[in-house]
Amino acid sequence: MKVVVLAGPESSGKSWLATELHRHFGGLMVGEYVRHFIDHHQRDTTLADIPTIARGQLAWEDAARARQPHLLILDTHLLTNRLWSLTLFGDCPAWLDEELLARHYDLHLLLSPEDVDWTADGQRCQPALADRRAFFQSSLDWIERHRQPALVIRGQWAARRAEAFAAVHQLLDQPSRP
Repeated sequence: MKVVVLAGPESSGKSWLATELHRHFGGLMVGEYVRHFIDHHQRDTTLADIPTIARGQLAWEDAARARQPHLLILDTHLLTNRLWSLTLFGDCPAWLDEELLARHYDLHLLLSPEDVDWTADGQRCQPALADRRAFFQSSLDWIERHRQPALVIRGQWAARRAEAFAAVHQLLDQPSRP
């Protein structure tokens, strides 16, 4: 099984690209639990909600992993929960890093906020490009600090799609790890 994670700031195309990858390559795709949480509770999240959101995301990811698809595409993972918790509340549960590092990810596709417009959707809260750039940099810093396999995806929509498809093709051509 190969595991690909879409990471980066809001409105950079993670959900769109996860769907495109799933349509083309098959496998399983896991969505963003926080969207489900907000839709269900109909309110802004708080610091006290972060453990519930993170555990929900992990449960969805772990259930998909248990099915052993040839390709698992994660629209997000705990890195996003961690960074949003720090961004919004200045704190996050310490166990998020432990849980994140306990799982193997074959490739992080880190999407840049450059070259694509921010789109409001009722849940997004960072319309300023400078804020999205800072979130991107925090994502990149974490990925590099923890030596996670990653590819930065830039450009407009077609370029993002082509670069991601090429990376996933290459990943799928590699032997699976034991």
